[in-house]
Amino acid sequence: MIVHTDETPTVDVPGSGAMRAHVFRPAVEGRFPGVLLFSEIYQVTAPIRRLATMIAGNGYVVAVPEVYHEYEPAGTVLAYDPAGTDRGNALKITKPVSAFDADAEAALTALAAHPACDGKLATFGVCLGGHLAYRAAFDPRVAAAACFYPTDIHSGTLGDGKSDDSLARIGDLKAEMMFVWGRQDPHVPFAGRETIRAGLEAAAVPYEWHELNAQHAFLRDEGPRYDPALFLQSIALTLDFYRRTLRG
Repeated sequence: MIVHTDETPTVDVPGSGAMRAHVFRPAVEGRFPGVLLFSEIYQVTAPIRRLATMIAGNGYVVAVPEVYHEYEPAGTVLAYDPAGTDRGNALKITKPVSAFDADAEAALTALAAHPACDGKLATFGVCLGGHLAYRAAFDPRVAAAACFYPTDIHSGTLGDGKSDDSLARIGDLKAEMMFVWGRQDPHVPFAGRETIRAGLEAAAVPYEWHELNAQHAFLRDEGPRYDPALFLQSIALTLDFYRRTLRG
């Protein structure tokens, strides 16, 4: 499907004000499941826009919030360079976890109310966004969460004070989960992945688990770690997952 990519609604987040979102949706009449897509630490970059367009073109309304809206002007995109990386990493341990959660709740509400959304909701995220997609799945409105190489879950180091409760709350997950990891990812080593998987098993959370021979950020179609073949494989896994969980 051809995709509309020019919607930038403002979402009101109680306690922190206006958050810009970027909406990607099929350019045809109809209503479609909604996917709340969380970016990596650089916000809504060109690779994130292309990723959102890819998912939307397969029949989904995709909303991408600006995760650092309290700290950066609307529309800010951090560069894939040392300065952008330092800024993004600093903000992820400056912003309180409760503020990340408030963003997710408000964005899900706005997405469900979009005239092109049929009310069924899922999440998707990469890196920091994978962790946020996981936390958004504490919301019972979310039926499916696709988490790509989510950072900090195993270590509990997201947010102000580097002390989140994501792993401790694993039993609160309401969605069916899909995790996709790179075995060569230094940010989430084997022991960290095993800690998360053991938690899922102990809590009897329904999940899919995929480990690929890839590095961190292998979906990002800029830079030396991009793997086009694994990108296509991962999109196929995601669309199969969403078809089963959102379309029956």
